Amino acid sequence: MKTLITGGTIVTASDNYKGDVLVDGEKIAMIGRDLKAAGAKRINATGKYVIPGGIDVHTHMELPFGGTFASDDFETGTRAAAFGGTTTIVDFAVQGMGEPLEKARDAWLKKARGKAVIDYGLHMIVRDVSDRVVREMDTMVKEGVSSFKLFMAYPGVFMVDDASIFKALTRAAEIGGLICMHAENGGVIDVLVQRALAEGNTAPKYHALTRPARAEAEATHRAIALAEIADVPIYIVHLSAAEALEMVTEARDRGLPAFAETCPQYLFLSYENYEEPGFAGAKYVMSPPLRDQAKQDQLWRGLAFNDLQVISTDHCPFCLKEQKELGRNDFSKIPNGAPGVETRMSLVYDGGVRPGRISLNRFVELTSTAAAKIFGLFPRKGTIAPGSDADIVVFDPNRTITLAAKTLHMNVDYNPYEGRQVTGATDVVLSRGRVVIEDGAFVGRKGAGSFLKRSTRT
Repeated sequence: MKTLITGGTIVTASDNYKGDVLVDGEKIAMIGRDLKAAGAKRINATGKYVIPGGIDVHTHMELPFGGTFASDDFETGTRAAAFGGTTTIVDFAVQGMGEPLEKARDAWLKKARGKAVIDYGLHMIVRDVSDRVVREMDTMVKEGVSSFKLFMAYPGVFMVDDASIFKALTRAAEIGGLICMHAENGGVIDVLVQRALAEGNTAPKYHALTRPARAEAEATHRAIALAEIADVPIYIVHLSAAEALEMVTEARDRGLPAFAETCPQYLFLSYENYEEPGFAGAKYVMSPPLRDQAKQDQLWRGLAFNDLQVISTDHCPFCLKEQKELGRNDFSKIPNGAPGVETRMSLVYDGGVRPGRISLNRFVELTSTAAAKIFGLFPRKGTIAPGSDADIVVFDPNRTITLAAKTLHMNVDYNPYEGRQVTGATDVVLSRGRVVIEDGAFVGRKGAGSFLKRSTRT
C-alpha cells in the first residue's frame, strides 16, 4: 500500500523544508514537491511537521522488580509509545544469575512477540560477568543485541564490581559492543539507606536523600575512567545530576567517546515533588532520583551543546496502589520507576523547542536520530530519507493537550505530570508504512512490531 503525506514541513536532524513524502510498502520511496500517487492513502500535513518516529532506547516493559512487575507489557507500553510519537523502543532483557545471555534474550523476545505494536530492539542487562558470559557477548552482538547494561548500584541484585565492569568493557572493545552504565555508587548508597531506616526515616523523600548527586558523579567518573583504560566508548544511562554531567563534559572535552542520555523527568520534575503530602512522593521514586530544580538549566545546556546526546524515558511504571504501596512503611521497598514513554515527545517540544532551549533539528536529533546512530539503527531508523523505514510522525506544533492519567494510554494509575498543559502533539503515526495512530485512535495491530537486529555504533 502507498501513502502520500502532503504539505508538511519535513524536519530531520540536519534539515527542514517543505515537501511531500511518498511511502511505498514499509519504506520511504520518494521525497519531493507536488508528488502524485494514484490510489495512495493521503495524509494532509499542512501547517505541521513531518518528523522521524521517535526512538526511545531506555524502556522496561514487564520488568520484574521488588517483588512485582512493571505495569506495562509490550502491548500496552508500545501502544502508549505510539500515541506519543515513538515508533521504536529498545528494552532491557535481564540475565538471571548464572544464566546464559541467550536464555535471557529469548525470554524477552517471548514477552514481546505477538504483543508489540511498534518495532523493538533489546539491550542485555548483565548481572554475572563470568568468563562464559564474556564469550557469549560476541554471539549477542552478531545476533543483533549489540549493547549491554551494567549496574554500579543495587548491591546483591544488579551491582557488579569494577573488575567485572572492566572485563566487560574490554570485551566490548574487541567485538564492537557498547556498554551502557547505570552510574551510582551503590555501596555508599546502601550505607545511607540503612542509616536512614535505622533512624526511622521511612518516607518516600528519603529515597532521594540517600542517593546524593555526588554518588552519581563519582560513579560516572569511575565508569568513564574504566572505559578510558579499556579504550572503548561508554554510554551513561538516565543521567540526572549536573555534577555527573560535569564528568561527561570533562571527558568529552578531552576527546573521549563518552555518551550520555537524560530523561524528561530530570528536566521537568524536581526534588520538591518528593515533598508532596502523604505518600504521594512515592510516584517519583526512581533511580537516580529527581534533583534540585536549580540544576536543570545545566542539563538543558548539556543537551544544547551535545554533552548529552539522547533523551530517553527509563519508562518503568508501577501503579501507586498495590505496587508503590509495597514501600509505604519503608522507602527502600518502593518499586523504582515511573511512566514516561507516551509523554516524552510533547514534553521535550513544549519545554525545549518552544522556549528556545533547543532547535527543532536538535529536538529530532535528541529524540530519534542520535539514538539510531549510537545504537546501530541508522539510517534504517532515525531519519526521513528514501530507503529508510517509513517510521513517520505528523506532529502539530500548535495543538495543546493536557497530560492526565485518565486520557493517556500507559497502564498505570497516575501520571507524574498530571494536569500539565503542553503545546505540540502527535497527530498521525506510521510504523514501517502502516498507520498506527490517526484521529486520536489506535488503528494498528497487536504483534505487528518486529524485533530489530541492531548493528554496532555508526
